[in-house]
Amino acid sequence: MDDLKHTALFDLHVELGARMVPFAGYAMPVQYPLGVMKEHQHTRDAAGLFDVSHMGQVILSGASWDAVARAFEALVPMDVLGLEDGRQRYGFFTNDAGGIEDDLMFARRGADLFVVVNAACKDADIARMKAALEPDVTVTPLTDRALIAVQGPAAAGVIAAMDSRAGNMAFMDVRDLNLDGVPVWASRSGYTGEDGFEISLPEDQAEALTRTLLAQDGVAAIGLGARDSLRLEAGLCLYGHDIDAGTTPVEGALTWAIQKLRRAGGDRAGGFPGADIVLGQMTDGATRKRVGLLPEGRAPMREGTEVFDAAEGGTLVGQVTSGGFGPTVGTPVAMGYVDAGSAKIGTSLWGEVRGKRLPLTVAKLPFVAANFKR
Repeated sequence: MDDLKHTALFDLHVELGARMVPFAGYAMPVQYPLGVMKEHQHTRDAAGLFDVSHMGQVILSGASWDAVARAFEALVPMDVLGLEDGRQRYGFFTNDAGGIEDDLMFARRGADLFVVVNAACKDADIARMKAALEPDVTVTPLTDRALIAVQGPAAAGVIAAMDSRAGNMAFMDVRDLNLDGVPVWASRSGYTGEDGFEISLPEDQAEALTRTLLAQDGVAAIGLGARDSLRLEAGLCLYGHDIDAGTTPVEGALTWAIQKLRRAGGDRAGGFPGADIVLGQMTDGATRKRVGLLPEGRAPMREGTEVFDAAEGGTLVGQVTSGGFGPTVGTPVAMGYVDAGSAKIGTSLWGEVRGKRLPLTVAKLPFVAANFKR
């Protein structure tokens, strides 16, 4: 662990009895004494607190919002210019082949754009933004801020008790709040499928505020293990597994994130890396698609499990990219890619586990309905 980077909450994790593991170059808590299953259900029932300070936080600033937004639109297929102040969107960087280099969240803060990227990709993402945007747009990595998430049905009450303005926030709203005397940037969003908040705050005040939050009724520290099972049940992609540089947004079933005016025929159609490929697939379809998969029985089908069709002898049609036991669903759940002809919900397939083929079915995502604040 000494060779890994530490977040501002490392000592607190150790104090709380967390089992620390390497993740994206950081020592991160995979679970606490409560255990992954109970941490998962606690987040569904009450409120879980996650340390996500390993992720990259970046501010983009320029002469005007128009200048910043138009420049950023050259890197992503989203409507950035039309983003209202105090609002956030999901997006992704694409490459010339239409693949996803990273997925991210971006929020408008006045004339600036606040971008949060994945930990494993943040150095490459920052280099990408600097090369494409500077000097007209200044790219400033925020190395003195922590990031925590409070997720679950009790999250809103906990945060609103500290600052009543949080109670009026809708899903994907972004506000400056004051939590127990600490000025924070809060968005009503998360990676669990539950209502909640992601909170950027000064690194030197992170431990004190986290202790205060953990002292509130219903709030418990949650590790990466439960974070993964929660996002899988919610049908949310994990970069480097469910999406990567070789996966297009169409294959990844993420075209919902591409606004109409960036699509073919839109006012600002294309103009991002790989636009011809992505927009072409949106018109003509892709040869494969990310789908939900429900294995029969109790045996989970993990990442890398090969998937075959139901024809005699079975033809290889895909592969699992994320899989495990869904504590809320009460059965194994998985996501993966299958040929377009096998992607219809209800299609019967087979997954090969330790040399034995077991039945599974293409299922609708998410496995657990989202509880976002609308």
